[in-house]
Amino acid sequence: MRRVALLVVLLGATLALSGERRESLIDERRILAAEHPAIDYWNAEPADAVARFQQRLESGEVTLDYHRRFGYLPAVLRALDIPVSSQVLVFSKTSFQASRIFPRIPRAIYHNEVAAVGWVRGGDVVEVASLDPKLGVVFYTLDQVPSPRPRFESRTTACISCHVGSITSGVPGLLVRSVHPDRSGVPARKPSFITDHRSPLSERWGGWYVSGEHGSQTHLGNTIYERGEASSLFAGGDPSNVVDLSPFVNPNDYLSAHSDIVSLMILEHQTRMTNLLVRLGYETRIAMSGKAADVGLSDLPERARTDIANAAEEMLRYMLFTDEALLEEPVRGSSDFAKEFAARGREDVQGRSLHQLDLSRRLLRYPCSYLIYSEAFDALPVVAKDHVYRRLWEILNGADEVDGFGSLRVEDRAAIGEILLDTKDGLPSYWRQGS
Repeated sequence: MRRVALLVVLLGATLALSGERRESLIDERRILAAEHPAIDYWNAEPADAVARFQQRLESGEVTLDYHRRFGYLPAVLRALDIPVSSQVLVFSKTSFQASRIFPRIPRAIYHNEVAAVGWVRGGDVVEVASLDPKLGVVFYTLDQVPSPRPRFESRTTACISCHVGSITSGVPGLLVRSVHPDRSGVPARKPSFITDHRSPLSERWGGWYVSGEHGSQTHLGNTIYERGEASSLFAGGDPSNVVDLSPFVNPNDYLSAHSDIVSLMILEHQTRMTNLLVRLGYETRIAMSGKAADVGLSDLPERARTDIANAAEEMLRYMLFTDEALLEEPVRGSSDFAKEFAARGREDVQGRSLHQLDLSRRLLRYPCSYLIYSEAFDALPVVAKDHVYRRLWEILNGADEVDGFGSLRVEDRAAIGEILLDTKDGLPSYWRQGS
């Protein structure tokens, strides 16, 4: 059976985290039971964007065009509303299609807020990972063979060994891995890193191409390692501030000529945010199994209350970027991704949105994850969502200045609250009443 690992496959290398990182409030080594009847990951019918599109395909409502050179890739991106500008390129052999991947033939990944698509030149399939509101991340492949009835096949059972563990917060999830690849793309030495917005740039993007400007800040991208020594893939020996990948990657072989640094940063943020959102849903659904619908958090056993509250708090800390690794200098992408990403946001009456980027000292202009608008957030059990909304309201209104949220500036708290009031459906009434 094919082993689909869209973002990474672990190859036995030691994982390393930043030594300065705050300890998680949850035991991320504890794997939650995806087979629990309250989740039923293996048997339940998914309701994610891919599953919905497949239903439309089967009914004949829509079709999927086949491209002479790229197969179904362009059509899949259009169907899932994934911008071509999101393209990032990874040349490390960390995929089930590793035999087809080399520095000159990297794997392309495209993403939006809730789905990611992987493509290898000459590969047998298009890979898709999609966030289901209840199940977590569900994995699919689509054969790259013209068919009157193309079908996304679930590959969940083949992927789960790589996409569930402490590196995904104990639930079916996503991750971005940074390695030290040799000339052929094989991870050559330790350490390797699982990266997100808490990671310093110096740990990021080993085995990835990176296009864009970042000043004197360093990263691990655009580099191979031979006999323990780093060697730039680019003429002149400098892997930094590369805006043109054409000396090493033929842009005609891909939908875009870029592996945009801003797209990489957005992708990294989304991985852990997705995992923590799924974790909170799992904890709550399992704890509420067999309970009456009107049971509140205080009615649950102490262990369940603690697990749910800690999962919510860990998600809120990440959602509000409390441990973000700040930029030392501004970052600028090489494509239109930043502009197109910002345009996806829901604007308040002042024209502000949670999709607006900063890129001078931090990722977002208003440090609150836009995944608060996702179906997975809206589908959280009432017990969990009520708790998150109450805690978020308390934080944005000045509580917890020191306890975990002291880095959130007063002006940012006010702006985030105002944006959400204008753009987020379903907020509790006390958000508007001020109590």
